[in-house]
Amino acid sequence: MGKMNRDDYNIQDLLQREVYVKQTKVGVIVGERHHPNETRVQSMRLQVLPEIAEEYMRKPAPLAPLAKELVHSIREDGTVKLSKSMRELQRRWRNTVRIDEKLYAPDEMLDRAVVDNQGLEIGTITELVKVKRTYRGVLVNIRSGIQRKFGVEPELKIPITAFSRTRETLDEVILSRNFERVLTLPSYIAINDPNYLFEE
Repeated sequence: MGKMNRDDYNIQDLLQREVYVKQTKVGVIVGERHHPNETRVQSMRLQVLPEIAEEYMRKPAPLAPLAKELVHSIREDGTVKLSKSMRELQRRWRNTVRIDEKLYAPDEMLDRAVVDNQGLEIGTITELVKVKRTYRGVLVNIRSGIQRKFGVEPELKIPITAFSRTRETLDEVILSRNFERVLTLPSYIAINDPNYLFEE
C-alpha cells in the first residue's frame, strides 16, 4: 500500500495501526469519540506504550488523545507516521483532562453530556476551566428541568475531580455522586466562587 495523504483516510483506515514519531513507536490507534458532528472530532484515542507514557507524561496514562492534524501519512509497512516530535506530543498531553486515569483533549470534552451516578442528565459541557495552566473544571449548560428542580443557575462549573468515568458510546461523562451531593462538594463550591482564580 502506498502512502496516503492525511485527507484521504478516516478512522477506519487508522484503527489498530501502530503510530511512530520517526523511529520511536508511540502506541496504537484504538478509536475516536462518538459524536454526530464530525467537525467536533479532532482527536483519536491512542493506546500508549507504557515506557512512552512513563517518559513523556507527568503521570502515566494508558489512553491518550492523538490530534488528527499530527498524522502525516500511512507508511508502506502500514504504520502511521506523525508529523511532529515527541516534545510536541508531550506538550499536548499536558494540555489534557484526566478522568479515570485516561487523558482527554479539550475537543473530546466539549458538547459531552454530563450525567450523575443515578443516570440523571445534568447538562452539556460548553467550555473548560483552566487554573494555573491546568484544567480544573468544566462549564456546563444546565438543563432547564434541573435548574428548576435544584434551584441552580443556567451555567455551572463542575470540578474535574467530581467525574468518575466517561461512557464513550453515549458521549457522556459520569459524575461520581448524585447531583445533589456534587453541589455540596468543597471543590464545587470553590470553583464556583467569583473570587476563584481563573485563566482566560
